[in-house]
Amino acid sequence: MSKPFSEEDRQKFLAGKHVAVVAAAADDGRPPVALPIWYGYEPGGNILINTGAASRKARAWEKAGAVTVIVQQEEPPYQYVIVEGTIIDVAKPTPTDIREAIAIRYLGEEDGKKFAAAMPGEGAALFTVRPDRWITADYSE
Repeated sequence: MSKPFSEEDRQKFLAGKHVAVVAAAADDGRPPVALPIWYGYEPGGNILINTGAASRKARAWEKAGAVTVIVQQEEPPYQYVIVEGTIIDVAKPTPTDIREAIAIRYLGEEDGKKFAAAMPGEGAALFTVRPDRWITADYSE
């Protein structure tokens, strides 16, 4: 049986190093756009997602104005946090420091800097998502 996370636990879990699945409605007759992606998050803040500005996902997210962000722990004990959020800003291009910080979060200092330096910054977009609704489950007990 699962239990919901406390506010503190869900903030800490979302701030942990997980790959998110981000989904948004599509209006071209196709299923919703959903894909795994890196993100940035500090407890109590907004979710930051860097991606290619011309990609299908970026176009869908911008048009929809809202996304669902799913973060899970795939090994037992299973846990997840789902955030339904509003896109409150789209910065084009993504500021270099934020692009680098997200890469460092996943790859470490040295490899993160190399990865960010190799990415074409001009074609990137930074989506800022304000969490509006949280759904959580913790199967650790």
